Amino acid sequence: MQTLALLAIGFSLGTAVLLMLGNLLQPQTPQCPLAKAAGFLLLIGLAGIQILHLGVLTGQADGFHTVLYTAILYGIAPSFYFYSRQLVQAESVDPQHNLYHGIPLLVGVLLPQSLGVPGAFLVGSTYVAWLARVVYGLRGQRQRFRLELLALATLFAIALAVLVLGFIWPLLDERAFIISYSLLIGLALFATTLTLLRFPSITADVSEALQAAYAESTLKNIDKQAVLAQLAVLMAQDKLYKLETLNLGLLAEQLGLSPHQLSELINTEFQQGFSRYIRQLRVEEAKRLLLAEPQASVLAIGLSVGFNTQSNFYAAFRECVGMAPGQYRKNAA
Repeated sequence: MQTLALLAIGFSLGTAVLLMLGNLLQPQTPQCPLAKAAGFLLLIGLAGIQILHLGVLTGQADGFHTVLYTAILYGIAPSFYFYSRQLVQAESVDPQHNLYHGIPLLVGVLLPQSLGVPGAFLVGSTYVAWLARVVYGLRGQRQRFRLELLALATLFAIALAVLVLGFIWPLLDERAFIISYSLLIGLALFATTLTLLRFPSITADVSEALQAAYAESTLKNIDKQAVLAQLAVLMAQDKLYKLETLNLGLLAEQLGLSPHQLSELINTEFQQGFSRYIRQLRVEEAKRLLLAEPQASVLAIGLSVGFNTQSNFYAAFRECVGMAPGQYRKNAA
């Protein structure tokens, strides 16, 4: 088991670095500064815990019995919360309320480790409850998000397992706890990486679905039919979806709506979020071009309809059509 734990630690450190680099190299991803900072702190915290585990398992250093270990434990759950909160809350939160999340950290580092470590997991349980609410909020969207929901449920199950491990820590051998925790962190990062590779747009999709599920209607005084007609012109005639930088705010401005109004309109009228709506339009145009322009490369067609990378194009095409674009062209020939 120790060998597996060491492999999990190595994988965790490499994955944390890659995820941070990926976040830096995708500046077009809309994130508030707090969420972006929290994402980096979360990855740094998980990597830091694994480095301390590595020192114990290799006998090089006892980082487990340190204030640093306890402090990182108390910082992981709030970091996850601040990073993920943008998924479900469109409205800004009073900055003073954010400070409350630091209170457990200030108290926890003053406690003896026998109380501090279980206390950190107890605090973490409140954030797991919040994550459960997030997953539960998508129950009405399960027809649209079957696989995505499975991925989120898997992450929730791992978080639950970590909580159980934390609560039974006093009953475990110290080394067994470290090995188990290292494996769970590695598993969580593996599941996260797999989810992001399989669903590159999962953040945007889930965010739109959740905000639509929790928000009150913003379309009471809107002429929906007129807006839908204008939207049809922008997409069918102007082919605005081909614009690589197209986002919810830009399209909403074109229609004279707020982003929340447009998000609700698309969700209620098309039973899908904005991101998936645009992806489907791009894929439909790509399907047409794949047959109409047999000499054009698959990548060139993907870029011409608005996708910014080959991987995003292939993932969206498989999502909508069930096969790769090259296979679609071959089958239709």
